[in-house]
Amino acid sequence: MIRRSIFRGWVIAFVVFFAALYLLRGMLLPFVAGLAFAYFLDPLADSLERLGLKRTLAVVVITLAVMLVVFGLLLVLVPAIQVQIVTLIENGPSYADRVWAFLSPRVRWLLDHLPSDQVQGFEKAAGNYVGTLFDWSGGLARGLLSRGFAVINVLSLLVVTPVVTFYLLRDWDGIVERINSWLPRDNASTIRSMARDIDQTLAGFLRGQATVCLVLAAYYGLALSVAGLDAGLLVGIATGLVSFIPYVGGISGFVVGGILALVQFSDWPSILGVIAVFVGGQALEGYVLTPRLVGNRVGLHPVWVLFALFAGAALFGFLGILVALPVAAVIGVLTRHALRRYLASTVYRGGSADDA
Repeated sequence: MIRRSIFRGWVIAFVVFFAALYLLRGMLLPFVAGLAFAYFLDPLADSLERLGLKRTLAVVVITLAVMLVVFGLLLVLVPAIQVQIVTLIENGPSYADRVWAFLSPRVRWLLDHLPSDQVQGFEKAAGNYVGTLFDWSGGLARGLLSRGFAVINVLSLLVVTPVVTFYLLRDWDGIVERINSWLPRDNASTIRSMARDIDQTLAGFLRGQATVCLVLAAYYGLALSVAGLDAGLLVGIATGLVSFIPYVGGISGFVVGGILALVQFSDWPSILGVIAVFVGGQALEGYVLTPRLVGNRVGLHPVWVLFALFAGAALFGFLGILVALPVAAVIGVLTRHALRRYLASTVYRGGSADDA
């Protein structure tokens, strides 16, 4: 009866927690981002403590260093990306002319060899698809204007996130000790073992995969710019940052970069140079960065990663994308622990408890 009451209490607590998370999803982003930064930077703060710095001073040094790096990158990257966007918009008509020059002979040949009724059907279907595309684009733009700034408040990210990061990073060890003191004594060792597995999995993703994404963003941005691709810096940074989604970052970057290369360049060596950048990036990620920085610590199947990202986006929007993989990692650790308990139980092995 006592265990049933405890279980019911935990279920109620989880339901209340997720209900509050859903209701407050519009204002939680800077706090979740601050928690992620604090978790990411805690080992660095511990290292500075071992060198003799007080915890508060170490956190101040880390916070100032990170803010200087971020603002320095913004000062360098934002003007360059702005120039590339303007160049891409200005060259848009010439790109469209090249695409039409490539497609028009084939479209005319197709229309000349099809019956008139099928041509009319294709024209009607194309008109319907174009109208649907414009309606969808308009709805997307209206949604971004009406809800985007409420979900991703740039001011709150720039102001609130550093404050949250500072206080959580300063008090991190005390928070961990306080939670450790609240653990039930009979099950404390089991909970600590599970917490270590969760920490190892989260560290493998948050610290390892984040480093992989940053290195890939720098590589793609510089390499595509050197290759002469219009908007190469923008495409490269986006490709690197989206690389935390298995295969999606590399494939989407290759498709976008390849299309831009085809409409921009008229010679095959330049096009092949852009393709070589993405081939080299995939080799760098698969054979150097991921094995060294992430390895097998995450233990998340790519299908489970994709499902977690889509489910998080559907339930909580951008906040869901941010917390999807850490939550998936925790669920994976808990599931593996439950499976080990099941395989060691009499339910699986049969026989009496003493034999088990």
